[in-house]
This record gives sequence, C-alpha cells and structure tokens, in this order.
Amino acid sequence: MVSASLLSALPAPAERALSHAGLTGTLTLAPGLHIGTAALILAGSGPVDRDGNAPSARNDSLKLLAHGLAAHGLATLRVDKRGIAGSGGVVREEELRFETYVADAVAWLDRLGAETGADRLAIIGHSEGALVATLAARRRDLAALVLVAGAGEPAPAVIARQLAAANLPPELLNAFRGIAEALSRGDAVAEVPAALAPLYRPSVQPYLMSWFPLDPAAELAKVACEVLIVQGSADLQIGEADARRLAAANPAAQLVVIPGMNHVLKAAPGERAANLATYGDPALPLAPGLVEAIARFLRGG
Repeated sequence: MVSASLLSALPAPAERALSHAGLTGTLTLAPGLHIGTAALILAGSGPVDRDGNAPSARNDSLKLLAHGLAAHGLATLRVDKRGIAGSGGVVREEELRFETYVADAVAWLDRLGAETGADRLAIIGHSEGALVATLAARRRDLAALVLVAGAGEPAPAVIARQLAAANLPPELLNAFRGIAEALSRGDAVAEVPAALAPLYRPSVQPYLMSWFPLDPAAELAKVACEVLIVQGSADLQIGEADARRLAAANPAAQLVVIPGMNHVLKAAPGERAANLATYGDPALPLAPGLVEAIARFLRGG
C-alpha cells in the first residue's frame, strides 16, 4: 500500500497533453515503468473538467486519482468532455447526445492504446461518467471497467432524490418528475417553471431525452469484462443502494465501499454543509483506500 504521506513525497508523474478531433486530455505516466495497464478516466455530469473541477468548485479529485495510480505504475488518460474546458466549442448544446460522450470515450480508448502500447486497457468512470464508461466498455475488448460513485437507477430517479435532499419545494419536485417523464418518452416540454430552467432549458432537452431512458444496472448486466464498483459511504449524491443495485446486475463484479468518502472522492463528514465544503478544497487528499482499491483491481491483485 502507498500511503498519502509517501505519495506526497514521490516525484510528480510525467504528464503530456493529448488532443483528438478538437478534444483535449492529459496522459499521465509513471516514469521508467513498463505500461502494463492504462486506464481512461471519465468525469461526471455538468461542467466538470478532466481534473474533476467545476467552474466554481476546484477539488482536483480526478487529477489526484491519476497521480495516485501513477504511483502504482498505472498509466491514465483523463479528458475534458466535449463542450467543456479545453474541449469547449466543439459542439453546440442542442446537438449534444449521450451517445456523443460514448463515441468520444471509445475514440479516446483507441488513442490511449496507440499512445501507450499498454498490455491492458481499462476505463474508469466517475458519477455520470460511470454510465458512459459502461456503454463504451461494450464496444472494445477491455480488461477492466471501474465505476466510481455511479448511479444505479435511471437519471430521473437519481436527480429527484438529489433535489429532495436539497429541500426543493414539493410543487417543483412534482413538476420536475412530470417533465422528466415526458422527456423519457422523447417528448420535448415547452413550458418549464423558471426555477427548473437550468435543468430543463430547451437547448439541453435533446440531451436529456437521450440520457433519461438509460438504466445503468441493465446496461452493466451486458458488460463482459471485469468490473469494480466503488462507492463512498459519505456520498450525498449517490448512495450505497446505487452501488448494490449495480452489483446485483453483474454478479461477477467486485464491490468496494470506502468509509467516509464523499462524491468528490474526499474524506468528509456526513453533515451536508461540511461535506459540500470539500468540493472546493484541492488541498484535501483523496479518501484513504480509494487509490489502493482501484490500483489493486487494475493490476489484477
């Protein structure tokens, strides 16, 4: 096991910027080591960049994960999603579909293999990226799939839980559910309450219509490669029930629950405000045990 103190003492891993069809990423390598396994890292929903950061909340979670895995001799490629950060301007929001992210992930997997010559390719998806990773894993002969804080139910059910936990007024929660049902059927919604416009603005509805019908557990049941499901016990957005639903769908999958880990992969208290405060603290290390669990799985140990 590589401790947090030892990780901080190790030299920074070698990193190199990559680009593909207007998209951008960072390849992270452990200097001097043969590349046995290389993994693509996919970020979660919203304007989250390759490092795991949103415009108003920098935590460096995925950057820290890449560096931690490099300390275990594992190469990674973390990428900006189409339309986000270094990959901004590549697509108009109204043209984006969930399948777009999946196709991009498959193309990045091919690029990762070509760049590294790795013996084994894997994919790590965080949050919404877990579903992207699941679908991409069915299109390439991968060694492993790692789902970190991945939803176990279709997106409307998960978002409704999150809105309820954030104390959204009941009338707006009911409106959310009604609009979600229409979009899941493929029906656009012209009249959206102003409070829900950030979620349901007309330009994002085509994307939601492509995402909402997908059931992460049903899709995971179709995956043939080795699977690791990782869930934090202090996650306010995705719960252990999600992880267990995923595990039940793919009985060969391994399930690891990291005590005290929240949604941005940091050790956090259960109290909501203090938990959310970690979303903007890049100085906090990753939760103990996370990197070790993923590294051990990817190395086949």
